[in-house]
Amino acid sequence: MAEATGRSDIVLGQVLAGGNSNVTRLIETREGRLVLRHPPVNVISDRAAAGIEREYRVIAALAGRAPVPKAIAWCADPAVIGQRFAVTEWVEGVALTERLPADWPDTDETVNQLGLTMMEGLTRVHAVDWREVLPADFARPDGFVQRQIERWLKVRAADRVRDLPLLEEIGAWLLAHQPGMDRASVIHCDFHLDNCLVAPDRPELRVILDWEMATLGDPLVDLGLCLFFWQRDPAAVLGFPFVQGLTNRPGVMPARALAEHWSAATGFSHAAIDYYIVFAAWRLAAIVEGAWVLQAHGKVDTAYSRGLERDVPALLQEAAAILEKGKVR
Repeated sequence: MAEATGRSDIVLGQVLAGGNSNVTRLIETREGRLVLRHPPVNVISDRAAAGIEREYRVIAALAGRAPVPKAIAWCADPAVIGQRFAVTEWVEGVALTERLPADWPDTDETVNQLGLTMMEGLTRVHAVDWREVLPADFARPDGFVQRQIERWLKVRAADRVRDLPLLEEIGAWLLAHQPGMDRASVIHCDFHLDNCLVAPDRPELRVILDWEMATLGDPLVDLGLCLFFWQRDPAAVLGFPFVQGLTNRPGVMPARALAEHWSAATGFSHAAIDYYIVFAAWRLAAIVEGAWVLQAHGKVDTAYSRGLERDVPALLQEAAAILEKGKVR
């Protein structure tokens, strides 16, 4: 680390909370804090490290153009700590989920400001011309949505442990109603408030975190997921109710207003946002069902995996309800 960064008195600190798929750990140095990112210690494979490497490449490419942590160093030698790993800057901020900080005004306006600052950060990501910052072989920008639908339908059929008829039904609908793509952008693929750091004292975005699933595709993929979690139906059984849970307030601005703000800043249309909100809920359900499969086979047993017995069907029910309404909430 000293050789790579020029820093001194380097001490490995505590594991930081947040994230289900990779380890985030504090590094203390005389010159200030850094952050270590690596795959789980019990997983050693090229594939396991691929997400961390992808994340590092993306934040290095977006540096100075979008709100991302500064990329400091990448180590491809697993002999150093047993895993390939990345080092990024430490950003002072708070990650919000279900509650606003105790010393913030507990008002709809505060939540609205969080929504607007998220949209502003997201527009900066989507405004970057990926051809200028990433190599041509980074990802295929065309056909991302179709590949995702086909992939997860195939995976879920191959390791099926319970009946989820909505998974097949909504998947078929998504395949049959794909909208055209106006422009490909760098997309985060897991964008919501929980993956952001905001200023400790005000609703202002500092950085967007957790870029290991980043790729190229329609920017409405990101917008759709964030808006799916915004102002959800309080009468419904919600899947993952804690994710961006503090935005589920009846008095906050409607999701359409956030979509319009995003469109005004990017110049991109959000006419197909209904489709992408449904896609977001369906894709999330299809992906996390994999952890329920492991739970059903006795390979894992955590509060998270046990909760998927309820969360996955709930996500699919929400997607079906949005599809039936045919409009943004």
